Amino acid sequence: MIRRLYDWTLRLAEHPRALWALFFVSFIEASVFPIPPDVLMIPMILAASRRAWLVAATALVGSVLGGLLGYAIGAFAFDSVGAPLLEAMGKSASMEAFNDRFNGVGFWAVLVAGLTPFPFKVITIMSGWTGMPLATFIVTSIIARALRFFIVAALLWKFGAPIRDFIERRLGWAFAAFLVVLIAGFAAVRVL
Repeated sequence: MIRRLYDWTLRLAEHPRALWALFFVSFIEASVFPIPPDVLMIPMILAASRRAWLVAATALVGSVLGGLLGYAIGAFAFDSVGAPLLEAMGKSASMEAFNDRFNGVGFWAVLVAGLTPFPFKVITIMSGWTGMPLATFIVTSIIARALRFFIVAALLWKFGAPIRDFIERRLGWAFAAFLVVLIAGFAAVRVL
């Protein structure tokens, strides 16, 4: 299933409106979609390296706006569903302690998730859920995602196809690592 989704995403790179597709994939990846925008960025940049910076900027804008959707999901779904449930279980005090700890390192959590394979959507939703200051979330998201997408664009612009070969040969391992990190993230939330 993941391979079919990956292949579908790659085919989008050939579409005449590939920049819009990249914007859409970047937007939904930041809140719900499992495939990172890099999968679409790579063939787009390899096909037209002169557009590398435009491709990276499109992914950045889509990802930050999608991160705001993830933030809203965390903020509004938690208030309507999560908070009453925690109160009914007598756990609202421990949730407040978790919120304080998360927001104390929130800048670093968003930065690390925005730069690494850690699912950015988990952090966007948690940021809204814990009430991280919106300005901190936006600024950190812009920094992290800009670094990530522009570094990928620069590497592809400079080194070309060998980078793509590396990614495609290790796709299965990358998704396995993604799932391990995702499960570990949810387990950490439960423990904390």
